[in-house]
Amino acid sequence: MRILITGSSGQIGTNLGLTLQARGHYVFGVDKRANTWTSDIETLLQDLSAPYRNFSNGIGHVDYPPNIDAVVHFAAHAKVHELVQQPDRALENITMTWNVLEYCRHHNIPLIFSSSREVYGDIHRYITEESYADFAFTESPYSASKISGEALIYSYAQCYDLRYLVFRFSNVYGRYDNDIERMLRVIPYFIQEINADRPITIYGEDKILDFTYVEDCVSGVYAGLEKLVNGDIQNHTINLAYGQGNSLVQMAQFIGEELGKTPNITIQPSQVGEVTQYVANIGKARALLNYQPQTPLHEGIRKSVAWSLDWWAKNKDTFTNKL
Repeated sequence: MRILITGSSGQIGTNLGLTLQARGHYVFGVDKRANTWTSDIETLLQDLSAPYRNFSNGIGHVDYPPNIDAVVHFAAHAKVHELVQQPDRALENITMTWNVLEYCRHHNIPLIFSSSREVYGDIHRYITEESYADFAFTESPYSASKISGEALIYSYAQCYDLRYLVFRFSNVYGRYDNDIERMLRVIPYFIQEINADRPITIYGEDKILDFTYVEDCVSGVYAGLEKLVNGDIQNHTINLAYGQGNSLVQMAQFIGEELGKTPNITIQPSQVGEVTQYVANIGKARALLNYQPQTPLHEGIRKSVAWSLDWWAKNKDTFTNKL
């Protein structure tokens, strides 16, 4: 397969790109920044949030490689609380998706879109089957941008016969997620702070989320990509997660166990716009993709701690936040 990945310098894009290459596929990345973790993915530096109009060979006046089999669209501003403070970045998410859709429309290329469990809103009734998302419960500009992206995709399928898969991710963590100075992600941040005997703050003592180890996420995307390119399935919206909930307090305690530390935890209320209850129904992923997540949170934290400590040790001069 010849696959174009937007957001290829992010965590999931990096993991998927390297996995595809290891299996003999061609990968072309598009991102507005260079990859922090690897130079092995060919990457075009381009900001997809600009209002482009020319899609003859790529997006804007930039040429993309020919004969692309599918686009995986991961590029987005992804921090919920940051988009509450800067809602213009939610609009940029929508523009990015429109640009990618126009490129796919002009070249008849199928699309995989990374949506989010945020589209379900703050679910207290625990209904997370894909057809039950109630957009009246939109919690934040970020979730609105994902809802809008999905709506654009569904309209392109109706009007232009776009073939797509939408994946709703949930708290993906693991390898290639520790560029904290660029994007503060909770698990690598807690690993860093707990290891340094610094206090951490948890926003929402009773918050229950479905943490997905990145290898499980990539396995689901890869299975969907193969089936979409081969014409086996198309036009589905699918939850990709582990299918089990854990609290942030439990997650922090797992990190402490792996580091041999007792976390110094302060509890604060959840922040505006955050989802506080989510456990995914992954039955559709199991049925369509034979998706079988392998990594419960405790094991995933063990892998994440080991990988992060090793990475930081090998690249200690790169980071100003010292462990």
